[in-house]
Amino acid sequence: MTRDISRRALLGGLAAVAVAQTAAAQSALAPLASVRPTARAADLLKTYQAPISELIAQSGIPGLVSVQVADVKTGLVLESHNPLRALPPASVAKALTACYALDVLGPGYHFETRVLGTAPIVNGRLDGDLILAGGGDPTLDTDAIAGMAKRLREEAGLTEVTGRFLVWDRALPLLDGIDSEQPYQVGYNPGISGLNLNFNRVHFEWQRNGNGYAVSMDARSATLRPEVRAARMTIEARGYPIYTYADGGTFDKWTVAREALGRNGARWLPVRKPGRYAAEVFQILARSNGIVLKAPEFPEALPASATPILTHESAPLRIILRDMLKFSTNITAECVGMTTTVARLGQARSLKESAEAMNAWAKDKLEMSSVALEDHSGLGDDSRLSARDMVKALIAARASIGVKPLLRAHPLRTEDRTVIEDHPVKVHAKTGTLNFVSGLGGFIDLPDGTELAFAYFSADLQRRDALSREERESPPGGKTYNAQARKLQQRLLDRWGILYNG
Repeated sequence: MTRDISRRALLGGLAAVAVAQTAAAQSALAPLASVRPTARAADLLKTYQAPISELIAQSGIPGLVSVQVADVKTGLVLESHNPLRALPPASVAKALTACYALDVLGPGYHFETRVLGTAPIVNGRLDGDLILAGGGDPTLDTDAIAGMAKRLREEAGLTEVTGRFLVWDRALPLLDGIDSEQPYQVGYNPGISGLNLNFNRVHFEWQRNGNGYAVSMDARSATLRPEVRAARMTIEARGYPIYTYADGGTFDKWTVAREALGRNGARWLPVRKPGRYAAEVFQILARSNGIVLKAPEFPEALPASATPILTHESAPLRIILRDMLKFSTNITAECVGMTTTVARLGQARSLKESAEAMNAWAKDKLEMSSVALEDHSGLGDDSRLSARDMVKALIAARASIGVKPLLRAHPLRTEDRTVIEDHPVKVHAKTGTLNFVSGLGGFIDLPDGTELAFAYFSADLQRRDALSREERESPPGGKTYNAQARKLQQRLLDRWGILYNG
């Protein structure tokens, strides 16, 4: 007898449970005669469910797998497979970062980016230094910078600055990237500082122009696209590597292989010097409002005499975290995580130190035992997390922190990836994907009201470790592995939806 069962049978079985429960509730009288008992559709479905180990074997997924599912109300572990095996969590780590920030900073926290002066503005003139001071906001964009420049002129009445233009980007550690092993050109691995802009990405665009190319590097946002010199591109006559990067001192120095360009195109590249990038854009937009600033200088500390002129506030933290979990933005996770550590401990001298502070918090607050993250986004290879620890954290956070509403609804799908509309089982979870690494963790709401917490991690570490830096952007076999992982995750969700409902 085959154990395979269709999604139609699953939905029918769950519907049958609901019908049977409704009928039982409506019946107030005992039957006049005994009837032969018949197996309920849901019970029959349960007998068809293959154990986890068989589902994993059938999936053909190579490498290691760690899985656990538990009842949220009681904490009872319902089933697991190698739950203590610690694997890279990929972006599932962002769910822990969200819990860390919510607990320490609170859902209403706002990041602040300020403009300060070392003297008052008198008759439109500032006889002192103007300071652009970052507060770690990962969501600041060119439109927001433009709004600040406009307010300087229209609200503060500033028309002239006789002193220096200072840029303070030390609210967070200065990083030239999150993970040093990533390809140079991937936009999800930018530099980070206390002053960030456009998720620290620059827009590179090329257009064939006769025998050459017209190239632009700009800080585009919804309404503006100022061209910048903080990141510069040179086209070189070669086929490989496609991109190279070098530190140009005051700018990011890029080259691209001519043979890879084609006729035209565009892509986002990471910014490694985010403070200089934001400073240049601010200068450009201040000038458009009639305010000319000198070349930026970058002090390690704010001048003691600095006083606020204006402040830009980010959206509330709960909105930033919701978007981070939805779009899986690494820079958001790192800025939020390090800002939380600064608020909790007074400083964060490095990304690793901040991650270790979060690990310690998670062991204390969420009763995790062996969490070992090296960053807040899950991008780093050496982060480790087990399914057991993740499930414990989810259950603890569900009761005390309230992270579940921020998790994205995770649709259940058919084998061909078609979303099953109006599925009676509801899943809210965070996904995680790296090359030959896959994760999924969150909550399952069953039709009978049961709530489950679950975690899935899998990794083919040997295959991942064998990749060169350039192969990591799109490695051979990577899509196949991820497809296998998603299919296995779907089958596990199907299994739990049937077994633990009713």
